[in-house]
Amino acid sequence: MINVNEYFEGAVKSLAYTTEHGRSTIGVIEKGEYEFGTSSHETMTVIEGQLEALLPGETAWQTFTAGQKFEVNANTVFKVKTEVQSSYLCTYR
Repeated sequence: MINVNEYFEGAVKSLAYTTEHGRSTIGVIEKGEYEFGTSSHETMTVIEGQLEALLPGETAWQTFTAGQKFEVNANTVFKVKTEVQSSYLCTYR
């Protein structure tokens, strides 16, 4: 089953699915800055575009481009921002 997720008045949309490897979402983020909370460990891979992330416990934004990824622990908050429409794959464990 594929579930559709929409956040921030439609500025972030994703499709959620589950395989034998676990849960994942693939989505698109419009230009802007957003704050997300996690309930499980997440690995976010940029597919296209560029994301800047302010990860938990950090004071400096880090830039991630296509093919690069970052990880966020469960039960934390992180921010992402982008100047261009960008796509991502997020896997959960």
